[in-house]
Amino acid sequence: MMILYGFEIKGAAVKIGIAGSGNVGGTLGSRWAAAGHQVAFGSRNPGSADMLELAAKAGVNARAASLAEAVASADVVLVSTPWPATPAALETAGSFAGKIVIDATNPLMPRLEGLEFANTTSGAEQLSSWVPGARVVKAFNTVGFGVMANPKFGDRAASLPYCGDDAEAKRVVHGLAEELGFEPFDAGPLRQARVLEPFALLWISLAMVHGYGRDIAFQLMRR
Repeated sequence: MMILYGFEIKGAAVKIGIAGSGNVGGTLGSRWAAAGHQVAFGSRNPGSADMLELAAKAGVNARAASLAEAVASADVVLVSTPWPATPAALETAGSFAGKIVIDATNPLMPRLEGLEFANTTSGAEQLSSWVPGARVVKAFNTVGFGVMANPKFGDRAASLPYCGDDAEAKRVVHGLAEELGFEPFDAGPLRQARVLEPFALLWISLAMVHGYGRDIAFQLMRR
């Protein structure tokens, strides 16, 4: 069993904060709570009926909290806010120093016309500048929440690329993704988000515009 930053990758010791508790954050947080991790769903209104219901359905390992409390209590923070809301959410969340931040966002333009950042930078690199001292890993941005709920397609699993500059942080994220049933793979340093985010736009356009539906995923194949 590997121990990183004072907590175990495998087992029930990872404390996970969720910034953005909608479909993506709610699905991943609930599955991690079911796997035994301690999950705090962060919200501007933690006492709302929706947040209390989400935490209750996620089970005894989950709770609703303010965004600042969810981040402060966490070893790992999932950022799954809508892109336009992300800067303000992170600003109100407090310090991310020393934490692993999983960036599941995509800097989508309105009406899926493209990405706000392309080629020379990425949303992940921009987000990294908003959370100084954090170890940012881009992950979970290339599939929809339905695939997050069940990454299995018959006897195969959806592949999940991730990228980041901190090797130990990437191993933690790899373990959390593998635990959910994905086949995660390391796509390189954080600047690789410059290609992972357009890759995500391909999934989104196929699912939402071109008639393939949300129940699709990509698989990395080797021989």
